[in-house]
Amino acid sequence: MTIPAQFDAKAIENKWYDYWMKNNYFHSEPDHRTPYTIVIPPPNVTGVLHMGHMLNNTIQDVLIRRARLKGFNACWVPGTDHASIATEAKVVAKLKAEGINKNDLTREEFLKHAWEWTDKYGGTILEQLKKLGASCDWERTKFTMDPDMSASVIKSFVDLYNKGLIYRGYRMVNWDPEAKTTLSDEEVIYEEQQGKLFFLKYKIEGTEEFLTIATTRPETIFGDTAICINPNDDRFTHLKGKKAIVPICGRVIPIIEDEYVDVEFGTGCLKVTPAHDMNDKTLGEKHNLEIVDIFNEDATLNSFGLHYQGKDRFVVRKEIAKELEEIGALAKTEVHLNKVGTSERTKAVIEPRLSDQWFLKMEELVKPAIKSVLETGDIKLHPKRFENTYAHWLNNIRDWNISRQLWWGQQIPAYYYGDGKEDFVVAENIEEALKLAQEATNNKQLTTNDLKQDVDALDTWFSSWLWPMSVFGGIMDPESPDFKYYYPTNDLVTGPDILFFWVARMIIAGYEYAGEKPFTNVYLTGLVRDKQRRKMSKSLGNSPDPLDLIDKFSADGVRVGLLLSASAGNDIMFDEELCSQGKAFSNKIWNAFKLIKGWEVSETIAQPESSKVAIEWYEAKLQQTLVDIEDNFEKYRISDSLMAIYKLVWDDFCSWFLEMIKPAYQQPIDSVTFAKAIEMLESNLKLLHPFMPFLTEEIWQLITERTPEEALIVSTWPELKPFNADLITDFDNITEVISGIRTIRKDKNIPFKDAIELKAINSENLTTYFDSIVTKLGNVSAFEYVSAKVDGALSFRVKSNEYFIPISGNIDVEAEIAKLTEELNYTKGFLKSVEAKLSNEKFVNGAPEKVLNIEKQKQADALAKIATIEQSLAGLK
Repeated sequence: MTIPAQFDAKAIENKWYDYWMKNNYFHSEPDHRTPYTIVIPPPNVTGVLHMGHMLNNTIQDVLIRRARLKGFNACWVPGTDHASIATEAKVVAKLKAEGINKNDLTREEFLKHAWEWTDKYGGTILEQLKKLGASCDWERTKFTMDPDMSASVIKSFVDLYNKGLIYRGYRMVNWDPEAKTTLSDEEVIYEEQQGKLFFLKYKIEGTEEFLTIATTRPETIFGDTAICINPNDDRFTHLKGKKAIVPICGRVIPIIEDEYVDVEFGTGCLKVTPAHDMNDKTLGEKHNLEIVDIFNEDATLNSFGLHYQGKDRFVVRKEIAKELEEIGALAKTEVHLNKVGTSERTKAVIEPRLSDQWFLKMEELVKPAIKSVLETGDIKLHPKRFENTYAHWLNNIRDWNISRQLWWGQQIPAYYYGDGKEDFVVAENIEEALKLAQEATNNKQLTTNDLKQDVDALDTWFSSWLWPMSVFGGIMDPESPDFKYYYPTNDLVTGPDILFFWVARMIIAGYEYAGEKPFTNVYLTGLVRDKQRRKMSKSLGNSPDPLDLIDKFSADGVRVGLLLSASAGNDIMFDEELCSQGKAFSNKIWNAFKLIKGWEVSETIAQPESSKVAIEWYEAKLQQTLVDIEDNFEKYRISDSLMAIYKLVWDDFCSWFLEMIKPAYQQPIDSVTFAKAIEMLESNLKLLHPFMPFLTEEIWQLITERTPEEALIVSTWPELKPFNADLITDFDNITEVISGIRTIRKDKNIPFKDAIELKAINSENLTTYFDSIVTKLGNVSAFEYVSAKVDGALSFRVKSNEYFIPISGNIDVEAEIAKLTEELNYTKGFLKSVEAKLSNEKFVNGAPEKVLNIEKQKQADALAKIATIEQSLAGLK
């Protein structure tokens, strides 16, 4: 086969991906082998590939390709998440651009548009993953809104409701006024923002006296239904039993007493707005206060806002401050830093809002998930430090608000048969609901037309928490062959930002429905940041397009670039230079392959001793690296595994092994050494394949003709064998000997084509096993061991062994003596200046420790250099 001069990634990436797909290597069916299973963290159906996806999916592909090579039945299930809030927002925006208002559509009409959007854009990210080389089982691709997946969600809801774990309650929730839906506590991000603290004056009814309260939200005075003081606060004893008048709206409200009020904070008086603050609601219930909701669902003020009706809350905040000042009700304002809750998805500021919602009781459900991670270790988090975060969330868990005021998602399977809040039944379908409703009402005349399904959809996470089970049909049919074979899965690779949203909830669901863990290991990746440590985002313009990177550096180059710096849980400071390094590594491997295949092979010449030694050493080195690789994979240190392979290939294989076995110029290589070189190359390719699938498959197929059964993707991971560690240690010393020879050649301008003699005093009884290597790589005509120093020779040391190169005929002795003498005098002068500094008491006492250490190191280096020069001069005289 003709080997191209340059490695052309673009030409081979599509070729080999198509070949892998054509031969169905990615597909898995249950069989006699041990399964190895990964489920993809389903990206949003609206999404496109970004750097976080690149990192996450590269790690998953490394794990799955390695498992395939190790003989497991590897199954990587891909799919996408319907992402209710994000997708609905995109569809609403698209309709708005077309002049269509969502509120003018029926649910069915809107869903038609949503499905059209999904069909058009839903597969984009999965197609992009193929460019990366992701070896997913595409036949198993799932979407969280597929009919069977939705059926699993509905079945789960009904089951939990029937167990008494799901309930409907009128609660204060986190309201996203932009998405117009409730959010769970975990979907609210708290950010420090600088705002103002407004000091407002409330008149005491029947007097000319005022009391002052401090608030960050003056617009909420329209919802005030009480003023609260601490009964133990002597400052306000005179206010007990009195009433206050709310500025602008003139509402008369009671002054109540409760020890909840912090006498140290603000003015010591608290305005109570039960409809718009969780703590105020608790106070309101305790004191039986009126509830006045002043906001519409989009956070504009309603009729309770009087002349501000229809205006946005933040507009009103500015305008009402001005009005309060004009009427003398604003005492002062101060700059104030406080934490503001924002929506994870839309970034809108959250409003606390009272509404009827569906909740899942978590107190009992969470216990097995706490035990499996924090007590028994059945599930392991990598890195382990995330156990603290996990423990904090799960030990402080609250009931999960699982309903969303959206249309895109699984509709809550509750069917109302009357006007009352409790007049409903829960069932998997309307036919079953009708039977239950007839029983509940004792009215057999009810029809499906009398039933009205709850309009809310379920939280997206309530769908994806079933993912490892539902993708294998485990919710609908726990006895399905796929579920029994592939579940529990092995590894989960995801980001720590969804450790609670998704990971913890999947663990909870796994124990609730399958009675066992959903996976054994959770590998938590870091965030991909830029060189300035900023999180990558479109708005900052610092996030490169992954497909552009692949086009520029190749898929293998980008994969290597990302993984070389991606230790578990630690953020990656991404730099395109990393991908350039990955591309350079590809070229290095390609050139090594070309070099080997370019040698002429002879069946008749004998194998040189140096080649025999080189092969034994490299086999030992490969086995040692294999032990390190296995250990790193065991500890989920994927980047360390890659670095071990990188060094093995770049340094040991390319820089040393190939040099040691390379035939002389225009001479053939013996067939035994050539066969071993190919064998070693193939072992390297197997180790590299999970990280660099395209390049390695291309070289593998160019080495020799292969059948589809012999493709690299389905070959066998190198086997661990015993090895001689002493060979590796001894060779490390020998590389220093060769470096010493090369340094003298370079310094003394001795051409490599000129053979030299080498003599050694072996005081450490260094093995002579590698003498043939020293002879070849140093172009040594004669290598002799001596018992005393050699006169008239240049020398160098490796450990306690001394080496001599006789100089006759190679250099001008007088000129060399003159050169060394000049260098010696200069170094002595330099040492003198350093020692003068160090003997200066003022300098030593005043200089930072770091500066002192630098000077001491200079002194040590100069002394060592002087000793070496004097030794060389002694050998020349």
